[in-house]
Amino acid sequence: MNSESIAAAAAPRWSFGVEGMTCASCVSRVEKALARTPGVASASVNLATGNATVDAEAGADAGALTPALVAAITRAGYTVKPQVIGLDIDGMSCASCVARVEKALSKVPGVQSASVNLASESAQVAYLGDEPAALLAAVARAGYTATPRSEAAVAVPASAWPQWWPVAFAVALSLPLALPMLGMLWGVHWMPPAWLQWLLATPVQFWLGARFYRAGWKALRAGSGNMDLLVALGTSAAYGLSLWLWLGAPDGMRPHLYFEASAVVITLVLLGKWLETRARRQTTDALRELSALRPEVARVRRDGKDMDVPLARVGVGDLVVIRPGERVPVDGEVIEGVSQIDESLISGESLPVAKEAGDRVTGGSVNGEGLLVVRTRAVGTETVLARIVRLVEGAQAGKAPVQRLVDRVSAVFVPVVLLLAVLTFVGWTMSGAGVEVALLNAVAVLVIACPCALGLATPTAIMVGTGVAARHGMLIKDAEALEVAHRVSVVAFDKTGTLTEGRPELVAVEPQSGPRGELLARAAALQAGSEHPLARAVTAAALREGLTVPSADALTAVAGRGIAATVEGRELKLGSSRFMEELGVDLSPLAARAAQLQAVGRTVSWLADLSGAPRLLGLLAFGDSIKPSAAQAVQRLQAAGVRTILVSGDNRGAAEAVAAQLGMADVRAEVLPEHKADVVAGLKQGGAVVAMVGDGINDAPALAAADVGIAMSTGTDVAMHAAGITLMGGDPARVADAIDLSRRTWNKIRQNLFWAFAYNVVGIPLAAAGMLDPVIAGGAMAFSSFSVVSNALLLRRWRAGGGKR
Repeated sequence: MNSESIAAAAAPRWSFGVEGMTCASCVSRVEKALARTPGVASASVNLATGNATVDAEAGADAGALTPALVAAITRAGYTVKPQVIGLDIDGMSCASCVARVEKALSKVPGVQSASVNLASESAQVAYLGDEPAALLAAVARAGYTATPRSEAAVAVPASAWPQWWPVAFAVALSLPLALPMLGMLWGVHWMPPAWLQWLLATPVQFWLGARFYRAGWKALRAGSGNMDLLVALGTSAAYGLSLWLWLGAPDGMRPHLYFEASAVVITLVLLGKWLETRARRQTTDALRELSALRPEVARVRRDGKDMDVPLARVGVGDLVVIRPGERVPVDGEVIEGVSQIDESLISGESLPVAKEAGDRVTGGSVNGEGLLVVRTRAVGTETVLARIVRLVEGAQAGKAPVQRLVDRVSAVFVPVVLLLAVLTFVGWTMSGAGVEVALLNAVAVLVIACPCALGLATPTAIMVGTGVAARHGMLIKDAEALEVAHRVSVVAFDKTGTLTEGRPELVAVEPQSGPRGELLARAAALQAGSEHPLARAVTAAALREGLTVPSADALTAVAGRGIAATVEGRELKLGSSRFMEELGVDLSPLAARAAQLQAVGRTVSWLADLSGAPRLLGLLAFGDSIKPSAAQAVQRLQAAGVRTILVSGDNRGAAEAVAAQLGMADVRAEVLPEHKADVVAGLKQGGAVVAMVGDGINDAPALAAADVGIAMSTGTDVAMHAAGITLMGGDPARVADAIDLSRRTWNKIRQNLFWAFAYNVVGIPLAAAGMLDPVIAGGAMAFSSFSVVSNALLLRRWRAGGGKR
């Protein structure tokens, strides 16, 4: 390889997304900003993909160049969007390992953030680099093995399928050494000869326990420590002491040896890790169940023939035939057939949903008794199911803010334990207890210490909690949303589509003068082509009555107020009371009738003619039924001490009527979409933790302004990026479920952290004081992690409605 190629190979490359570009001039501006950055050899920006590729000059400081690139794009008015790379990490054993892997990844040029999860043995890295090779190399240098995770991969590391035979073999070899210890409890004093103890303990120490030496050496080589190092040091000290006493004993003398301590401690730790990994595997059950919903094969109709093809070969627009009882392989629209679809594993809805031509179906749901032909709308990673899997996987891989405390503790845990073990040895030696007693107590300190439980306490609870939520149709975007939700003290609800069905019907048409049909036809002309729920109600009513709807020109929507158009040469406007007041329209002729309608919860819209002097033509009233579970949701929240508020753009009468039926005392009516965020900001004053519940589209600013945004959604229209929590199916009762599950998850986190700290805070002083045998200390350490994971798994008993199994 010549010098030029070596230089080219050494020069780092970045590849990342740039948000905010809209045209070729944006591309030019970003390229110029990148090219002007010192150390950049070339920069290329692609508008179609939204990606930028940057090559650095040979010898450039990659670590300094990364923030410079981000700053250059920010100054140009755009936002850097790094790619998020998932890695499976093999070889981690405790919280100290997590800290070391995160530190190694964070040092790689181009890494903006790295989050490592011990429970799932995975990492999520926000990376500006072109290839993950640098990340894999950094993990390898830290003493671990990393492999990239594919889109379709499920967070189930290979080590989550533990082999049982090393544990069984260790038990078989250690049992003869442990039986004499147990026999002493009943007054039986017999010990195997020294040569037999050595013969049984040596394979356990150096063969079955080799993993502790390998992992401990890697940690030392990386300038750190972990649980494996503590176990290796402690058991080696007990083994070495036994060997020294045996070989140094006078002929005919049988000293007490401690081979059983080293062998039994290793056996107990192996057993504890085996139980822990088996239990840990259950934390990802929900993710595996979701991924298993993807069929491998789809029946596609091409040229009039039905054929089975691999799902990867199905494209958008293909016709997919779904027979009774089969799982739906793609997201699509029904074009033939009538059936019932079971969407319970996706949306959480327990009852099947009727489907016919024109309805959407979601991949992963189960077809009922009818044959359906579906036109494919999304496949692969773009399906709702794939996005759900990515969302759950991302939430499980993330870290809750409380984990920062654990990370700080784990960073110094092993060095502190080693220091305490040395102090224990020195203290007992100076007290005259002898080297043998001092060494055994130091060994007990080493083996009782358990950084594993600290590392597993928070992520296992989060993984189980987010998995349970997904099973019940609640998609939690990240660990922070799950943690914050337990502190929610105020829930602000949008009305239409959140607490009500969102399918209003026209219930009254009141002209000021002239025929009723003429008023309705003119209103329908303004609403033709609109997808707004009120517009659909008007056009449906005109269609039912067989009216001839005139054409409308110059249609203009006025956000949050109404709509304007020219109909039959007249300038007509349809909208809210506020809109009419701003236009100077006198509403008094029908004000009394409007008040009557609003008093019973009707939404009133006004039609006016602005061709000359503003003139009222009439009003239209709409009714929207309240969702069956809305009252239950409000009652459960209030019973849990959460204040509920209705925030609606509707008129005050309609909003207050709905609030009265639901038992909500606080109503904020006639609030424009852009002002809902201001209402949320006001509610947050005074320290309240506010959750906003809306449809995830019109309420997006308010959802973003809240401490926790909760988006209501249907199974085929998922507003996953609009809020921290997305509720599939649009059931308001799940708002209470989400907060309840968050509180229960947080309780598990607190319990786990308490026990993880308690094991060490209580166990280490007892061991240092000589009150714990190394075997007992090893057993306590081995089962501490298992107990923490098992406690988190109790969350799987949670049931919607506030109940547990």
